[in-house]
Amino acid sequence: MTDLALIRNFAIIAHIDHGKSTLADRMIEICGGLQKREMTSQVLDSMDIERERGITIKAQTVRLKHKAKDGKTYTLNLVDTPGHVDFSYEVSRSLAACEGSLLVVDATQGVEAQTLANAYLAVDGGHEVIPVLNKIDLASAEPERIQQQIEDVVGIDATDALPISAKTGEGVKEVLDALVERLPAPEGDADAPLKALLVDSWYDQYLGVMILVRVQDGYLRKGIKVRMMGLGSTHDIERVGVFTPKNEIVEALGPGEIGFITASIKDVSECEVGDTFTEERRQTAEPLPGFKPSVPVVFCGLFPADSDDFERLRESLAKLSLNDSSFHYEAETSAALGMGFRCGFLGLLHLEIVEERLEREFDLDLVATAPSVVYHLRTTQDEEFDLHNPADMPDPTKIRAIDEPWIKASIMVPDEYLGPVLALCQEKRGEQTDLTYAGSRALVTYRLPLNEVVFDFYDRLKSISRGYASFDYHLDGYQESNLVKLGILINGEPVDSLSMVVHRDQAEARGRALCLRLKDLIPRQLFKVAIQAAIGGKVVARETVSAMRKDVTAKCYGGDVSRKRKLLDRQKRGKKRMRQFGNVEIPHEAFLAALKMGED
Repeated sequence: MTDLALIRNFAIIAHIDHGKSTLADRMIEICGGLQKREMTSQVLDSMDIERERGITIKAQTVRLKHKAKDGKTYTLNLVDTPGHVDFSYEVSRSLAACEGSLLVVDATQGVEAQTLANAYLAVDGGHEVIPVLNKIDLASAEPERIQQQIEDVVGIDATDALPISAKTGEGVKEVLDALVERLPAPEGDADAPLKALLVDSWYDQYLGVMILVRVQDGYLRKGIKVRMMGLGSTHDIERVGVFTPKNEIVEALGPGEIGFITASIKDVSECEVGDTFTEERRQTAEPLPGFKPSVPVVFCGLFPADSDDFERLRESLAKLSLNDSSFHYEAETSAALGMGFRCGFLGLLHLEIVEERLEREFDLDLVATAPSVVYHLRTTQDEEFDLHNPADMPDPTKIRAIDEPWIKASIMVPDEYLGPVLALCQEKRGEQTDLTYAGSRALVTYRLPLNEVVFDFYDRLKSISRGYASFDYHLDGYQESNLVKLGILINGEPVDSLSMVVHRDQAEARGRALCLRLKDLIPRQLFKVAIQAAIGGKVVARETVSAMRKDVTAKCYGGDVSRKRKLLDRQKRGKKRMRQFGNVEIPHEAFLAALKMGED
């Protein structure tokens, strides 16, 4: 077994695009994890969608061997983490398996919102943080200024920050030496009963459920019977291994080591992330603290475009949830869209990624409803319940109060774009709590209703700041607000899938904008189609799609005008009768229009 003093466990944390995955590539190359011909860029980003978008979605681990200056060979367990705010749950889990972090900061762009958030996550986890200045090979790099910025904004000592270029490999050897010298070795007792933390789990179609574990005390060996202390289930260990980054089977995992196990588990729901493994016949007294469960904040209905694909969609969601423990779903039906699922996500990017994976990996054609958040409702009978779908909102006379989720948002933006950013936050009902400066960049802290953020906030923030603003948030409790359900009626029939919960002051403007959008999208019929937005029984906006007109007088050549009038009157009576019985087919684009409300 590896001596504890020769192990270092560390995570790479940074803002999006600051070079985490590229630095991981160089480390794997230098330590000989893969041969030159086997190397690809972003070798740890295994999903096609990760490579195309250039982002990390799932945290990945790899074990490397490094010969340090003192002549000893050290085992380095590297965890590459995502940078986007929607996947900060993955980051917090990864940090729990490590003792230290490399904080990578782009030497051209400096500290961004996620740099700050991830650095605080690491400090809260008791990590030793090593600042690394990446991209120093670029002409626009300003390492001295960024070094000062790390001290001013993040508040950690950056005098020993390491200048590197992950792309060319310059300075990466020094980073490996610094890891050995500056990070603490893990602690653990080899003779104590087995205690291991379940860090992550995913489904492999050949091996079943694979579980990533960090061993605290004792040993994990093939053949032993382990108990999950949270769920109380027992399993026989079939395979123990590490990623180098290839799967490599090992005899055992000892204290301080990170690796994977398989135990013929068929379903990821049988293993809860954050649970503690112990040996069945020699159990540890106390489980490890684990993690807080992930809480979905955005909900959205996913329906198959062809109702015959419902079963395929059900199977696809089941398979996808095996690989993504933060994704939740349950069946629901809609009068307009048929049978589908109500799905919970950690944010809009998470929603987008799941939708794209379903369409790409499972070849499904999907319709998504407008995203909504979870509201707390209190009725006049003093009952309390959570509202996930605006269509389920009870009669307004029975509601005493509605609480909506609020977030605390940190926005970093260059000074010249500060005015429009503040105006956007005010428009979204925001409350400013702080404004500080780091050089020419402002750090604004706002409290915002999550309902206003899930629609189009991020896109609009990026467009008004020319892409320079960075945004990070975390939930900040619930607050009572004057909210109403805005319903959409087509020819007097309510369309549940287009209903939404909005603030009363904005309901009329939202309703008018949506009616105008739908007027362009709903095709003309042989009769007039009324599109109305209503709050309870009060209509606040209306648009009419005019009828297609057939020229019934075309066959009349000359003659008395009363003959033409008789034909036109008969046509009018026919249209009136059709309006009573006619059904309007709403195209799928109309449902997607509700998502893009803020573009007007």
